[in-house]
Amino acid sequence: MITELKKYENAGSFIYKPQDRLAQICNAPNDKAGIYLVYTIQGKERTLVYIGRSGKTERNGTLFIRKGGIKDRLVNGKRDGELRRNFWLREMINGALDALEIQWFATHDQNYIDCPAIIEDQLIKKYKPLWNR
Repeated sequence: MITELKKYENAGSFIYKPQDRLAQICNAPNDKAGIYLVYTIQGKERTLVYIGRSGKTERNGTLFIRKGGIKDRLVNGKRDGELRRNFWLREMINGALDALEIQWFATHDQNYIDCPAIIEDQLIKKYKPLWNR
């Protein structure tokens, strides 16, 4: 696990295989903002390839939670105008990947409100995932 995300107790993960329907298997919350990590799985190899976020902190310091939360960002989000789920499916097929593991972390609760955009930026700079540009 990425140590920077250990403090977030509202977290989970799921495995997305080429034959799956992402909307059915995604267990991310639809009312939270946070961070998600995408790992490719090929045999026994597991590689972090993408770090994303849902939500941000507004100028006035309040947390903006997008409609549908982290789940909607995963299921209906886009990459260069293409549905992310289609991009991920193509990458699994073209890369002969067994699956993707998607981990998610809600970055707010009664004890803290952390900005997903700042965390995402820090993690991308540190880990430099392949699918982040």
